[in-house]
Amino acid sequence: MKLQKLILAFSLSFFFALAATAQDKPSPAKTAEGEVAGAKITINYSSPAVKGRTIWGDLVPFGKIWRAGANDATTFTTTKDISIEGQKLAAGTYSFFIIPGESQSTFVFNKVAKQWGSYTYDEKQDILRVNVPSQQNSTLEERLVYEVKADSFEIRWEYGKAAAKIGA
Repeated sequence: MKLQKLILAFSLSFFFALAATAQDKPSPAKTAEGEVAGAKITINYSSPAVKGRTIWGDLVPFGKIWRAGANDATTFTTTKDISIEGQKLAAGTYSFFIIPGESQSTFVFNKVAKQWGSYTYDEKQDILRVNVPSQQNSTLEERLVYEVKADSFEIRWEYGKAAAKIGA
């Protein structure tokens, strides 16, 4: 009888643990990949949801450094030297941050690839900063999305988006 209770308790514990891990995470890990200018580009990020909130200028304040995702800082990897908005970026893995603005945002590539959020962000470790136009989407993007395109990469979330040109 004790053995049956033990097996039942173990089975129930296992079932509940499995059910808990199977639920959607609030900000699931995502990867955007593509080839641009002969380089493989990989962007690893966590994808938070809007959930009815105002994102740009509220949850993500204008003019302040943002980790460009959730949880760990977003990372940007290129397998070859490339240019972003005409400025050189050597092959490697970088943390990627954004300083959002209403009409213009700054994309920031930082040498310290492994960071939790932007809590330990150090501007002195920036390897590249480029300004890009902040744009509006007509449709809601519920989850944060990065997309590597033929000659650029783009970020979209809520009604906002921004993109940077990539070249050789």
